[in-house]
Amino acid sequence: MTYDDIIAARGRLAGQAVMTPMLNAAQIDAIAGRRVLVKAECLQRTGSFKFRGAWNRVSALSDEERRRGVVASSSGNHAQGVALSCQLLGVSAVIVMPADAPKAKVNATRAYGAEVRFYDRATEDRDAVCMALAQERDAVVVPPFDDPYVIAGQGTCGLEIAAQARELGVEQGTMLTCCGGGGLSSGIALALERDAPGLTVRPVEPEGFDDFVRSLVAGERLACAAGGMSVQDAILTSMPGQLTFPIGQRLFGSGLVVSDDEALRAVGLAWQWLKIVLEPGGAAALAAALFRGAALDAGPVIVTASGGNVDPPMFARAMATL
Repeated sequence: MTYDDIIAARGRLAGQAVMTPMLNAAQIDAIAGRRVLVKAECLQRTGSFKFRGAWNRVSALSDEERRRGVVASSSGNHAQGVALSCQLLGVSAVIVMPADAPKAKVNATRAYGAEVRFYDRATEDRDAVCMALAQERDAVVVPPFDDPYVIAGQGTCGLEIAAQARELGVEQGTMLTCCGGGGLSSGIALALERDAPGLTVRPVEPEGFDDFVRSLVAGERLACAAGGMSVQDAILTSMPGQLTFPIGQRLFGSGLVVSDDEALRAVGLAWQWLKIVLEPGGAAALAAALFRGAALDAGPVIVTASGGNVDPPMFARAMATL
């Protein structure tokens, strides 16, 4: 993975991805005790940053690969990114989703024209289900994070962050990223290494799913214990990626962990003061900025608001925290 891969991805995404805004609110700054800039990827096509990586991967397929169709596994945001990319490019798509995926994400994935296959998150391995289905259909697998094209596509978000931060006078500070398998975090880190080296990327994960945080400390990829649950479904992964972890080892600062309650409160505060809708997993980085300030270095913080695909009942839970 190189910076040039991200520049190539920016070319493929031109005219397709939205350049999302960098938001700020005095009330958010007051709660955090510092300047907080929010990269609103919830306003990206399909409601999350995942469209970037999906489009970069699917648009790069050969004609023969497009005829075969694609298979992907996702709890919902990568699913929608792949589904829309395939719809726009005329490629068939099957998405393997957990049976407990939010209805809003399932319905949107189908609305973008993809077929949905469910699996049991507690008893089945989604990657195994995905690979079996791909072999059955002779389809191309589009991984949710551990793929060079996907990482490069997510890295285009980092190019925008670097440019927007410069415009706002921020050259030194902390970059907090919502982190599951590490595709977004590692892509942003690669972009910032060249364009904004004064910004330190620190991944943020849910309690019980802090595999990246623990792996960075251990110096090797560690898995999460089976059977855990969290409302931050968008960033629940069992282990860092084989491609993303070495990037994180080289470029990340230490990771942070937030609770479900903190993520839900961040969803409510984002709606109240920034006027954006987030899902709990998409608010993890903001939660860390708001409630884990003692673990942060002095200075401004930039956070990814990485997704906004939330079911109404979950959003109501977040509103009840205000």
